[in-house]
Amino acid sequence: MREFSVPTVAAAPDHGSLTDDVLAQVAQDATRVLLRRGAPGAVPGSSAGRWSDVTAGDFRDQVVAFAKGLLAVGVQPEDRVAVLSRTRYEWTLADYAIWWVGAVTVPIYESSTTDQIAWILADSGSVAVVVEHLGHEARVAPARVALPALEHVWSIDEGAVAELSALGAEVSDDRLEDRRAAVTPGRLATIVYTSGTTGRPKGCPLTHGHFMAALDAASDTLDELFDRDAASTLLVLPLAHVFARVVQVACMRTGTTLGHTAEIAQLTAEIRSFRPTFVLAVPRVLETMYTSASQQAAISGHSRLFATAASTAIAWSQAHDSGRPGPALRARHAVLDRLVYRRLRARLGGRLGYALCGGGPLSERLAHFFHGIGLTVLEGYGLSETTAAVTANLPGLHKVGTVGRPLPGITVRVADDGELLFRGTQVFGGYWGNARATAAALAGGWFHTGDLGEIDGEGFVTVTGRKTEILVTAGGKSVAPAGLEDRIRAHPLVSQCLVVGDGRPYVAALVSLDVEATATWARTFGRSPDIHQLADDPDLRDEIATAVDAANTTVSRAESVRRFRVLTSVWTEQSGHLTPSQKLRRASVLQDYQADVDALYQ
Repeated sequence: MREFSVPTVAAAPDHGSLTDDVLAQVAQDATRVLLRRGAPGAVPGSSAGRWSDVTAGDFRDQVVAFAKGLLAVGVQPEDRVAVLSRTRYEWTLADYAIWWVGAVTVPIYESSTTDQIAWILADSGSVAVVVEHLGHEARVAPARVALPALEHVWSIDEGAVAELSALGAEVSDDRLEDRRAAVTPGRLATIVYTSGTTGRPKGCPLTHGHFMAALDAASDTLDELFDRDAASTLLVLPLAHVFARVVQVACMRTGTTLGHTAEIAQLTAEIRSFRPTFVLAVPRVLETMYTSASQQAAISGHSRLFATAASTAIAWSQAHDSGRPGPALRARHAVLDRLVYRRLRARLGGRLGYALCGGGPLSERLAHFFHGIGLTVLEGYGLSETTAAVTANLPGLHKVGTVGRPLPGITVRVADDGELLFRGTQVFGGYWGNARATAAALAGGWFHTGDLGEIDGEGFVTVTGRKTEILVTAGGKSVAPAGLEDRIRAHPLVSQCLVVGDGRPYVAALVSLDVEATATWARTFGRSPDIHQLADDPDLRDEIATAVDAANTTVSRAESVRRFRVLTSVWTEQSGHLTPSQKLRRASVLQDYQADVDALYQ
């Protein structure tokens, strides 16, 4: 199939803004718990006193006070105000306050370098920045010297909320409401800068109307997540990521209780403490959750039981795809549910039913594993330019291995060269101040994603790789590396994988190890935990080889990985090899590890 569309469910909004949702929640029930914030000084992952409730009325009052401060210092309609912070309650507070005065939020990943911050502040023309702490403020300082228009920098940890609230104490309610009421769907809400695997990030201007269209699609198709009783979610993704922002505004629209945490290393404990009904994640987060469960089993001496439980969960899920599990499989699954799956769900708070997954493909094996233990992973696809998801698997309509069908109001097309194209009410109108990039991205009235994919007969979309990442071997075989990389990376001992072979005689791979999982494996088998020694350990290489062999079963021999090299270093965002959304910066890895690539062909 070359094209598929789903009719829109609602007319494009002609009035109002995202701030209306806050007032609607107050009008419905001002005492409703709208957010839960981390209590100051509480230990992440602890159950006692970790979270404190914020009602709809409390949140409205805090946003209004913050917004009055912005108005008092002279922030004008459509002025850009940047936010540089980890995921936390004050991020959402600042976002809505900025919208309340008709200004535009410019999110910046907290891991951004001084040069990246300076570029975004200059390109967006930001007049103010809300940072998390003094360390961030120091990274902003060089840009502030070079940019006269950048008048204000406020630090959350140094009392920014109280400071702005005090500055706005004399601003009248009527003056603020006049500013808020003037915002329409066509006005800019944010400029999201792509994290980018190459080159400078480009600004994606998104209006209130773009988010409203995304909310209409989500509320119509994902109502089981957002509209169920006591629905709640815990954000861990950076709010600089458009996926997290859309979930934030969806929670505000539906009254779903929203929490924030930046404690990725303690994510399982944080989820157990918060007890959400759904979470959102990139594939690496789910891979980490699986690895954590596997490690716990190994530490407690139950590795064989966990392996049996994992294979049974996968088989049970796969059987549901093709019909119904047989009696023996159902009985085995029921026994393991009592012994293993129930405990795994309890470790995740006992209420978690769904995980929304985007930002890259998840291995089918992991998707089936989570479905088999009672946590349905709903994969979707979207970009900053499309206001997050434009396709999604739904609770009652999902197919493992795909990113779902187009959401209402969206049309998808596969171009002659296999590129996925989209159009619809969520798609942006062009890059900020970059006419050349806009013309290329929106040629012919379609947004060109740069991703390759397919559409099956039911409209389900599969992403097969990046258009710019196709490898062509010396023998002329075209290879899409993403599928191989995803399958190899699904192994618990693997952190990241890069498939190479462009212009080479065969396909090969670089593999970096998951430090924690490898240390657990080393203890279990009496090895030194030193990663430099483990990289050449024959038993560990055999473990990695099983993942490579499994990946190779999905492709032809000409496309299969013939050799791999285990590295003694780890690719991270800090090392410059991953984007904030955990995508590989392929060019950076190839540049820094050229000697390792060459060694694969010696």
